[in-house]
Amino acid sequence: MHVRRPETPVIGETPGPADDLPWIENGGTVAPKDARVLSRLFLDRLQELEEGTREYQYARNTLIEMNLSLVHFAARRFRNRGSGDMEDIVQVGTIGLIKAIDRFDLTREVEFTSFAIPYIVGEIKRFFRDTTWAVHVPRRLQELRADLVKSKESLTTTLGRAPTVKELAADLGLTDNQVIEGLVAANGYAAGSLDTPGGEAEADDGAPKYADTVGETDPALELFEDLHTLAPLLRRLDERERALIEMRFGRELTQAEIGRELNVSQMHVSRLLTRTLGKLRSGLLAG
Repeated sequence: MHVRRPETPVIGETPGPADDLPWIENGGTVAPKDARVLSRLFLDRLQELEEGTREYQYARNTLIEMNLSLVHFAARRFRNRGSGDMEDIVQVGTIGLIKAIDRFDLTREVEFTSFAIPYIVGEIKRFFRDTTWAVHVPRRLQELRADLVKSKESLTTTLGRAPTVKELAADLGLTDNQVIEGLVAANGYAAGSLDTPGGEAEADDGAPKYADTVGETDPALELFEDLHTLAPLLRRLDERERALIEMRFGRELTQAEIGRELNVSQMHVSRLLTRTLGKLRSGLLAG
């Protein structure tokens, strides 16, 4: 363990830590057993030092270095999670360690390791909760999903079957609608590939995929939308213009046939159609 008492600094050197704290070159090399003893000393002194001073920063940073082994210990519990790089998990866990250092109170007579681990694990769990959802849902629904999972497991063991919504609601002290909302939101926790085989034969490579059940765009849908938009515009046309549109596009008559029916020339029919369609087009663009 590389520990020595601070010496009088040489001109040009960075001054050492507080006089009553040992100088530790690298807190990460301190053995866990020694780290527990030294942590208590540094935590005690940290509460007396003024925040922002060089001595305070030395004590705090050394505590972080000496206790990083706690972060790695906690992070190993999450190494088999479906997502999350180990380096990211350690960084998140270190945030929990820093919070534990800042909030630790020696008067509680609790070992720092026992106090810090829940902070570290809690921070890592929060990281997975916030980053592993396939679809973003509000925090309260994410927490509700976790409660529902625990309640469902407990009630299934007790009842010997899957619990109903009412039973889940009674167990959690919620309304039926709140439970339903949580169950619906839980669908956003994980996303599956459309190439995944569906149905009961999921292990069969020849089974239909979910993508095979997804419908295509109905070609008549666009026509319906156009007609729905045109309806109020058609009502604004006068009787003759509406009759002209009905003959040309409803009965699908040619301009010559319309001319004979209206006793006008084909050229006049063309001009009337152009003017009427122009009105409709302007109405569509304006809408």
